[in-house]
Amino acid sequence: MAGYATTKLSSRGQIVIPEEIRENLHLKEGDQFVVMGKGDTVILRSIAPPSMDDFEDILTEARQSAKKAGLKKSDLKNAIKKVRRHR
Repeated sequence: MAGYATTKLSSRGQIVIPEEIRENLHLKEGDQFVVMGKGDTVILRSIAPPSMDDFEDILTEARQSAKKAGLKKSDLKNAIKKVRRHR
């Protein structure tokens, strides 16, 4: 895998990620990135929604935290109603 390549910044602020790098990283049109910059360094990090397994893990952790805090489903429903009334 090629670890580097050169590219240019367009007048509209766009850059092209070279094809070999896109293919090696399995990037496709519409993929989203976080852009970080410091000094003369720019970092692009691709972001993607969590997998279903990751999402299930997040839900399990949230349920455990809610149970530990003593929250009930009715507490959640009431909080949602309260927020919706204040819009």
